[in-house]
Amino acid sequence: CFFLRHARSRNYASESELCKLESVPLDFGDYHPLKPITVTESKTKKMNRKGSTSSTSSSSSSSMMDPLSSVLDGTDPLSLFAAAADPVTTATMDSTRKKRDKDDSSAVGSDFEPWSSKRGEILARYTTTEKLSIVSGSFSRKATTTGSAVSEKVRTRLEELDDLEEGSQKEILNLTQQDYMNRIEELNQSLKDAWSSDQKVKALKIVIQCSKLLSDTKVIRFYPSKFVLITDILDTFGKLVYERILSMCVDSRVSLADNFSPESVNDTAKETCLNWFFKIASIRELIPRFYVEAAILKCNKFLSKTGISDCLPRLTSMLRGIGDPLVAVYARAYLCRVGMEVAPQLKESLNKNFFDFLLTFKQIHEDTVQNQLVEQCVEIPLYLTLYSPAIDWILQCIAYRAPEVLLTEMMERCKKLGNNALLLNSVMSAFRAEFIATRSMDFIGMIKECDESGFPKHLLFRSLGLNLALADPPENDRHQILNEAWKVITKLKNPQDYINCAEVWVEYTCRHFTKREVNTVLADVIKHMTPDRAFEEAYPQLQSIIQKVITYINDFSLLFSVEKFLPFLDMFQKESVRVEVCKCIMESFIKHQQVATKDPVILNALLHICKTMHDSVNALTLEDEKRMLAALINGFIKMVSFGRDFEQQLSFYVEARSMFCNLEPVLIQLIHSVNQLAMETRRVMEGNHSRKTAAFVKACVAFCFITIPSLSSIFTRLNLYLHSGQVALANQCLSQADAFFKAAVSLVPEVPKMISVDGKMRPSDAFLLEFLCNFFSTLLVVPDHPEQGVLFLVRGLLNVIQDYTWEDNSDDKVRIYTNVLHLLSAMTQEAYIYRVDKVDSNDALYGGDSKFLAEINKLCETVIAQILDHLKTLGKEETLKRQSQLALYFFNTILAHGDLRNNKLNQLAVNLWNLAQKHGFADTKTMVKTLEYIKRRSKQPEMGHFIDLALRLPLQSRT
Repeated sequence: CFFLRHARSRNYASESELCKLESVPLDFGDYHPLKPITVTESKTKKMNRKGSTSSTSSSSSSSMMDPLSSVLDGTDPLSLFAAAADPVTTATMDSTRKKRDKDDSSAVGSDFEPWSSKRGEILARYTTTEKLSIVSGSFSRKATTTGSAVSEKVRTRLEELDDLEEGSQKEILNLTQQDYMNRIEELNQSLKDAWSSDQKVKALKIVIQCSKLLSDTKVIRFYPSKFVLITDILDTFGKLVYERILSMCVDSRVSLADNFSPESVNDTAKETCLNWFFKIASIRELIPRFYVEAAILKCNKFLSKTGISDCLPRLTSMLRGIGDPLVAVYARAYLCRVGMEVAPQLKESLNKNFFDFLLTFKQIHEDTVQNQLVEQCVEIPLYLTLYSPAIDWILQCIAYRAPEVLLTEMMERCKKLGNNALLLNSVMSAFRAEFIATRSMDFIGMIKECDESGFPKHLLFRSLGLNLALADPPENDRHQILNEAWKVITKLKNPQDYINCAEVWVEYTCRHFTKREVNTVLADVIKHMTPDRAFEEAYPQLQSIIQKVITYINDFSLLFSVEKFLPFLDMFQKESVRVEVCKCIMESFIKHQQVATKDPVILNALLHICKTMHDSVNALTLEDEKRMLAALINGFIKMVSFGRDFEQQLSFYVEARSMFCNLEPVLIQLIHSVNQLAMETRRVMEGNHSRKTAAFVKACVAFCFITIPSLSSIFTRLNLYLHSGQVALANQCLSQADAFFKAAVSLVPEVPKMISVDGKMRPSDAFLLEFLCNFFSTLLVVPDHPEQGVLFLVRGLLNVIQDYTWEDNSDDKVRIYTNVLHLLSAMTQEAYIYRVDKVDSNDALYGGDSKFLAEINKLCETVIAQILDHLKTLGKEETLKRQSQLALYFFNTILAHGDLRNNKLNQLAVNLWNLAQKHGFADTKTMVKTLEYIKRRSKQPEMGHFIDLALRLPLQSRT
């Protein structure tokens, strides 16, 4: 009752000036942030213990000091710790590091594609439905007498190895491919188990047995995958042996890093290493002997500096004894692979392996191979593809950082063989793209000369196209290259062969030619893939084509002017694939479209694409997917602008609302966009408020009013009602603003106690409190409706707050009432702190009329009574802390908004202060700061009464 009757009269302008920070002139002198910092370093030299004399020397440095430099100059704790280490050890480590850096210069870099990246592709490509067989051996260990001589032990172990070769094996037949792979994995695990249980001979026998499987070509289609599986076991064995010998060099641990000299290896380790090589040398069959020795090739480092370089030529020569050309080429590939891992600088053995392969390649036309192919019903083209992984790998190793001269020599040697499409394909797969691109016409000439029956030409053109996607050919040759390639591609009858090749050459076309050529290529793809719905089996390739087109054509007006682009999209009949393609297009548009557009071609096309994405949403669609689709559609909506043609802009939003009604984030974006459009109209048409402009703004307001109820989130609706009401108010649409605010008031009772936030249920009180505080701030400037009575919106909102069911342990209702007092206090001022342009708020409408102020006082009485009643209910022991907090909160409200020169109001403030401290729950630090604030305020003009108030506010100690 007396609160607003004695509300403090506010001069907002002077209060704002008082709150500004005081500006203090600074004298920087010679200081400048970019000037070098002068650092004074003090060094103290301590004398012996008997004397206390110390001398200090100072030195100045004018060099720029980097704040992180202390980390790098050795003064950080770890560097100091390292500096305190044994100087000999440190020197040794430095030496080792230098050696490693020197040797790493010859190691393979990240630009070398590792074997591991090819492994999965080989296993996926070379499969079979035929039945496989595997040889399983008995690995029982023979008992030996305790007193056996060393020679007896050696003989026993050799006999164990012989057992594996002389019948202690049985063949398991009729295995499926998966069964076979499982058996191989079991052998790999048996190897590890045997090794961990110190059964080294058993481990060797397992490796020998596995290596023998590589001589079996009974199911020739599966051989490349078999090679991958078996060499995994060989790699495991080689690593175990190497680490075992390395662990025996414990006395030289510091120097035995990645690069060490044989001199640093102790005799025990060397003897063990030799023993392994002797065991392997006793293996009778060539193939297992070669593979097992190649697997531990790295162990030669323990014996001599030239061990590896001496061993590689010998192993290369051994391979000449393998009669089957397919088995031989994979053995060469394994040797090249191991060689690149342990000694990549030794290129000669790589070259020798390839040249030996060229000499023996003609064996594939001999009767032995041909009879085998007839027996297994394998055609020559399929058989030749089995060579590809091995030849590709060998050539990749040779081509890695190879000089141009060597690559040219390799190319010429392949030419001399003549009609060798397989080798030509491998050369294009392995050699650098730049090397291939600059000689594109030469390669096209060689492709033309190849026999179609041996290796399909379209695969050769595909390999050429892959290179041209990475490197550009001579400009004068580009058109001829495309013509020559497409002549072959377009004649392909098999849709899968066609699309695999066309996919690659689309990128070349997009990189170097105009939309005319791109359109021609797309038309040809449609022509080949439409009959018999062949496109249904080629969705990945078709997706790749779309991705390449939108990667190189970023101008969407140009893209959609490509006549066959949209018909190309029609081939994506499967909904999930079609949606993914649409998402790719929209992501590209959002990424590359720099300015807003109103191009009808772009808008119609993208509306169709966005509609496709929207229509894919159903009850099973995940929320993350909905958010992604909505974000893409919203990105498009934000990039549409018709300039000052506001009616056309609104028409676009209306159409978008009808098309995307199932995605709430899109509807929210449209509401925000329409509100922004209304404000933009007001800004542009300033001073020209014609009936047409007013009607347009009302249309915008109506759009929002109609759309908001369709949203499911209640707080989204509340906030949009408030925001849209503010926009309507700013555009002098007072009736429409009242409608929004009434809708918000009527919606408050529907707020549930718990709401979902980021997938978790949270109490809604805090969100409701935040919304109502914002609403109160708006209601200050909303003028009363002439037919609704004084403060009808405020009264309606207070009634809703009163009837709302609050949580028993919540004080939010009282906090809201306290904020209402802030609003009512502001409403009593002669001039409000802020206003809406061209809208008369209640300060102008009532002009401080006594009846208006009386109505405010009545509301104030009701609110204060509610607050004080609530404070009384908190008098129980378990709620005293809440009582203390609310009392201080209400005290601060009176302090900020009340005229404390009134004795009753002053006394109420003192009572609240004492209540806050009464039971010892007040925060002492907060109370002290509040009292300090009052004392500071007392020094300001017309605030002398704060001195007496401060004297009446005691600070009670908790003790």
